[in-house]
Amino acid sequence: ATAAAVFTLNKVQAAPVLVSKKILSESKCHKAIIINSGNANACTGPEGDENAQKMIYETAKMLGVESDKIFVASTGVIGEQLPIEKIISGIQNIGSELKGRNFSAAAEAIMTTDTFVKTVSSTFQMNGEEVTIYGMAKGSGMIHPNMATMLGFVLTDAAIDKNNFQKLLKKSTDRTFNRIIVDGDTSTNDMVIALANGASGASVIPETESYKIFEEELFQVLRKLSIDIVRDGEGATKGIEIRVEGAVNDADAERAARTVALSPLVKTAIHGEDANWGRIIAAVGYSGIDFDPAKFEIIINGTQILHQDYLVKLSNAEANLSLVGPNIELLINLNGGEGRATCWTCDFSEEYVKINGSYRS
Repeated sequence: ATAAAVFTLNKVQAAPVLVSKKILSESKCHKAIIINSGNANACTGPEGDENAQKMIYETAKMLGVESDKIFVASTGVIGEQLPIEKIISGIQNIGSELKGRNFSAAAEAIMTTDTFVKTVSSTFQMNGEEVTIYGMAKGSGMIHPNMATMLGFVLTDAAIDKNNFQKLLKKSTDRTFNRIIVDGDTSTNDMVIALANGASGASVIPETESYKIFEEELFQVLRKLSIDIVRDGEGATKGIEIRVEGAVNDADAERAARTVALSPLVKTAIHGEDANWGRIIAAVGYSGIDFDPAKFEIIINGTQILHQDYLVKLSNAEANLSLVGPNIELLINLNGGEGRATCWTCDFSEEYVKINGSYRS
């Protein structure tokens, strides 16, 4: 398969990230991805690097392919060495299970604090051929991608050259995985790897309709996985979509949306179903963008909470009703331009503290 990938921008990068980066840059053809959960193999020194290579070597031997065609990914606790003998035994055993399409089983196997399996598929017509994109991801906490403990994997039977595949994956990732926030912590292990084997016979060709179709379908697959991650945020009870409109430009809109999504005060207020609009306007105020506060408007699930000139027409009790339920759409209109952006986050609950207070035990 042709491969494309994006990786964490954390200065501290786990052994599988460093190894997979090298494999992406040095190999033109790829065959497989081997993944383990429960242990991140991060901050583990030369032994960690060696163990990542052992995972690749054993997978290559099991599949009967060259080791430079295999990616490796890990997720879990930082700073502990892999139980490598146990993992090697597991790799040897899964060889007999690689029959059919055990996509959901693989997605379940990579979960850590996730509470549900995250998979999505899309089948569509392109150049007269049926094309499929499968995607799976894991992520629940340490989510603030910069490319969380977040892993994403995409498989497609379309044919596409490496440079265009990389361009499309990066563009779609910037609009999806890089727009989700659970807690503001960027992981040491984040990566998204995509493989395209061309088995459908349909090619993705730049400046043609096929390119537009494939780009949109890839975006929708990654968008669905991204939203699933924030809905499954550790201890989350509400998924939150934050849309900012009327900014001077798209960059300002994204900056404002990210700042609101990162605010613990906003996230806890939404958890408590308190439509405290002051926390929202304050967050945009310290985001660093230029806007006129008097033109600020806030709409939650279709209910206008704040009008221009700081006018509030609802009682607190009436406004709070807009936050009842598991899905929250927060629209912020700055009324100052054409810029717009969307980010996704979740609320903060007491359960988040409990989960992360005992993560290693």
